[in-house]
Amino acid sequence: MAEFLPFARPTIDEAMIAGVADTLRSLWIATGPQVGAFEKQLSDYVGGRPVISLTSATAAIEVALQLIGAGVGDEVITPAQNFFAAANMIEKVGAKAVFVDVDLKTRNINLAAAGAAITARTKAILPTDFNAPLDINSIMALAKINGLRVIQDAALAIGSKLGNRTVGSQGDLVAFSFHPNKNMTTIEGGALVVNNDDETRRASQLRFHGIQRLPDGTRDVDVAGGKFNMSDVSAGIGIAQLAQLDGWCTKRRELAEHYFACLSDDDLFSDEMLPPRDNLGHSWNMFTVLLPLNAMKISRASLIAAMRANGIGVGISYEAVHLTSLFRNKGYREGQFPISERIARETISLPMFPAMMLSDVERACESLRKLIRADAN
Repeated sequence: MAEFLPFARPTIDEAMIAGVADTLRSLWIATGPQVGAFEKQLSDYVGGRPVISLTSATAAIEVALQLIGAGVGDEVITPAQNFFAAANMIEKVGAKAVFVDVDLKTRNINLAAAGAAITARTKAILPTDFNAPLDINSIMALAKINGLRVIQDAALAIGSKLGNRTVGSQGDLVAFSFHPNKNMTTIEGGALVVNNDDETRRASQLRFHGIQRLPDGTRDVDVAGGKFNMSDVSAGIGIAQLAQLDGWCTKRRELAEHYFACLSDDDLFSDEMLPPRDNLGHSWNMFTVLLPLNAMKISRASLIAAMRANGIGVGISYEAVHLTSLFRNKGYREGQFPISERIARETISLPMFPAMMLSDVERACESLRKLIRADAN
């Protein structure tokens, strides 16, 4: 059997491994000069905006919510179809997650639904870049009219462009993820793009215990911060990864185009079941499709297990957040967000990472087609 093809895999070369060894030998392995260099280079990448590195995109969202003062009595609007982090952090800071539905193809937030959900208690909109870069200009216009902040969950979007501008170079607060299944990695890690020196200072406090240094060299705490500071080991990897990011995104676009070539002419997959194709700036962290469950003799779980038995990894991206136990206990139920719920039932993520070959795409598509048209045997 061919080598197992995971649905995601980081690209780590010998130079990156050697760089980690050099950082370890320097004995400066916590937050230090590598973190500063990484933040500067990432800032340059997003058009010179200030950047704070953190231990995850989840931490970035939490810090962003604290930065805008979201808490008890506040509401934050967010899509129901998403990873759990955004809604979890809204609840963690004491605010209320207000879910709205998404567009079927882009899986991005439905802007009209977001506008209808705004109340006097709304503090912010927290949308996610998914199958296409967010229409951040329209979201910012809606926020401005209503006096709201925008926290952009761009965990899947590092390397994407909206027109000729990189995601993160415009908008309000922007959170990135550098988990190993993202387009670049720092092992675990994330970053928050902010707007000015004051937000940089406050975010830096919030990521490290709320500490500020006083003129006499002692320290004080005037805000309850966490501990989310990135290590120099991670930052050194990030510097090397960022240098190759655009090339990797180009390869991802080539792989995505080959998926379209393999699947779009197949009558199993209608146009609405595939991601948007006319999406030149998208960096394709994932390639997600909706399954034709009514035409299948096996369940999605059985199909995923059979794909794995055939040596092909498949993910689910993502469940409907409002139907988790946490939010069912707050009163959410089936039927409230039908598009998000359909995606949650039908979605799978096919293998996507820069080291893949076009033949890997063909292998994944052929296995998928056979399993859909037959039973698991």
